Amino acid sequence: MRHPYLPTWRQLAAVELYTVLLVWGLTTLTRQPFLEALLHVAPVSLVQLATYCAVGHWRPRWIPLSLARMAAVGLSAPVAAIAVMVMPDERHPPGYLATTKGAASLVALTLITVVFGLLFTGVALYLQRKERERQAERERLALERDLLDARLRLLQAQIEPHFLFNTLANVLALVESGSAQAAPVLRHLIAYLRAAMPRLTDADATLDTELQLVRAYLELMRMRMPDRLQFTLAVAPALHRLRFPAMTLLTLVENAVKHGIDPSMTGGQIAVGGRREQDSVVLWVEDNGVGLSESAGPGTGLANVKARLQGCYGSSARLEMHEAAPHGLRVELHFHCEEPLCTPTPSPP
Repeated sequence: MRHPYLPTWRQLAAVELYTVLLVWGLTTLTRQPFLEALLHVAPVSLVQLATYCAVGHWRPRWIPLSLARMAAVGLSAPVAAIAVMVMPDERHPPGYLATTKGAASLVALTLITVVFGLLFTGVALYLQRKERERQAERERLALERDLLDARLRLLQAQIEPHFLFNTLANVLALVESGSAQAAPVLRHLIAYLRAAMPRLTDADATLDTELQLVRAYLELMRMRMPDRLQFTLAVAPALHRLRFPAMTLLTLVENAVKHGIDPSMTGGQIAVGGRREQDSVVLWVEDNGVGLSESAGPGTGLANVKARLQGCYGSSARLEMHEAAPHGLRVELHFHCEEPLCTPTPSPP
């Protein structure tokens, strides 16, 4: 097992590779023997690497770690150079350092290892800092995804009872009024909920499944007030397979019924539509009911719609409300959508 204060095999390989390239470049310029120069420089570079790693595990508190590593690498070079030069062998006879050639060799070796050691240390520190930044960015993105998932689950938990309670209240009103439509509406409601409930928490919901829920809901509401509600659905077929947060468009339709058509004496019509505009998509729900001035202001439903849309398509997604002529309200969803999200996926064979 590797001692924690020792360099890794990857660090050893990188330093020795740089050392070989450095020595090759220097000997090419000075015409010195390559092997002799390598035997001088390589031990010093290994000492510098060991010092660099040891300081990293020591982690001094009184000086920044990067500065401590630079200082350690710079100071270890002359010590290691002297140790290499004083070792008696066929290249270094006793008293070699006392000669002019020996002293010049020591100075040259010290300068080369100090300058290039500090240069390589700076590069290593820079690469480590960039790697830490990338790691921190990956961790930040992972935390943001976890937070977004939790937020979407919370918003979904708010939307589901909001829709179900309003629908059940409509059925209760029919029962209390003794309407003959109460039983058929209840049957349609049961059938609708049976189809809708598996989709309420569908993370892979599409606009097509959302439109199916919208149509079923509007059919249900039209049974409750057949003479007061008409509707149309006109969404471009190319958008049907678009990834889309469940219950989002349905919330707008429910608000149109509750705040636009229901308060109107004569009822009205709801139009659901959508089209692609270059790399953006716009969806809308428009009614010719009582209008913005008389309807209730934005509440939890619309706030959740905007939040869920931004959770799916980013902060540039927006919800806009406009008065319709001659009266009524138009709510639009705008979001940026590039390939492959906006491209309908091919149907399985």
